[in-house]
Amino acid sequence: MSQDRNLSLLNKHRIVYRRGTINDKPDQVYDWGDVYLNGTHECYELFRTKAKITTYKSLKWHLLVIWYLNPQLDQDKFEFIAEHIVNKDNGFVTFSVSEQLFKNIIYDVSMFDLEQPPRNKLRKVIFKDNCKLSVTEKLSIVGQIIGRSKGVTPDDIYDAMLSINETQEKITISELAKYHNCSTRTIHRSMTQELKKEKELLNSQL
Repeated sequence: MSQDRNLSLLNKHRIVYRRGTINDKPDQVYDWGDVYLNGTHECYELFRTKAKITTYKSLKWHLLVIWYLNPQLDQDKFEFIAEHIVNKDNGFVTFSVSEQLFKNIIYDVSMFDLEQPPRNKLRKVIFKDNCKLSVTEKLSIVGQIIGRSKGVTPDDIYDAMLSINETQEKITISELAKYHNCSTRTIHRSMTQELKKEKELLNSQL
């Protein structure tokens, strides 16, 4: 059974790891959240699901987002927070990070221009933090909305994979097709090698 993340340190130091949209306006607003028909890249929701960080690339991106969302952090404070995240015992990552690799990642992240937002996946449906809907109900809503849009993108599939993983169910092509209300052929066409690898990693954590 996977270990829960230890978010207490981040919360204690008021580290921002989730942020809604800033400039993009929703096309539809509901009690449970907002819909962006063309999608938005502005919503950052780290640690939204139980899925852990499984690659160095993903780890670097997570730290980069924290650096971006918390401009008040100085270098020492950022390293302190980063050390907590890379510690495998705290439940964020699935692998051990060497001291040299940690230094390299910290250096790369610290050189990032904070005026430029980190690359982020496109989101079309964003649920409120206090949303009372079950995971199954969320899956149904997202599937209906994305199913009405033009095509299924890799970002749509990745978001669906995280949602299915959150239900502790195995991610399959059939489940992804059901989620998006499309054919399995459509899913196969949009499944990149990176998504296939991520699918296996998420399933291995169940």
